[in-house]
Amino acid sequence: MSNTLVYELYGKIYINLTNRCTNECIFCLRQDKDDVCGQTLWLDNEDFNAQDVINQLNKFEISSEVVFCGYGEPLLKLDILKEVAKYIKENYKNVKVRINTNGHANFVYKRNIVPELKGLIDEISVSLNGESAEEYDELSKPKFAGAYEEVKKFIKACSDEGIPVVASVVEGYKGRHINLEKCEKIAADLGAKFRAREWIENGYS
Repeated sequence: MSNTLVYELYGKIYINLTNRCTNECIFCLRQDKDDVCGQTLWLDNEDFNAQDVINQLNKFEISSEVVFCGYGEPLLKLDILKEVAKYIKENYKNVKVRINTNGHANFVYKRNIVPELKGLIDEISVSLNGESAEEYDELSKPKFAGAYEEVKKFIKACSDEGIPVVASVVEGYKGRHINLEKCEKIAADLGAKFRAREWIENGYS
């Protein structure tokens, strides 16, 4: 089976760069299935380059938005992501480019990678996932200590760089409720907008 690097959902184009992630979120769709609306996203291998992504991208009609979001953390493939984003910006002038990320990239690369995204990315959505480190660790199950602080620092770095950033939480997981007011205040203090995403049992309606 060939890798699905690009897929379409509800009129938007999504780019799926990796299976790898530095979290094991308890509400993540990949915990229960390997497809989104019938499109298999679990990659057979990760031996591909930016041109392979672009070749799949060009098979789609691209009119509104392209989102780097798949079964893993897209910024773990930073170089490929930047090259593909540059291609989109050069060839689709009016198309918005967004990244959905867990906000761990600066920890992973041991540097602030956000300036490298300026001019390539129009918006970054970061999974805040809770009002405290304890809640974050319970829900996101990060693979390293201090992850929640890294997420907040990443959100602030995006804001400081002038890239529009949205801090998000998943609300209603198996009846569990997040303190949305506290999370919204945390987002605002970091210079971000806030979004609560409703948990849907099968991932998508």
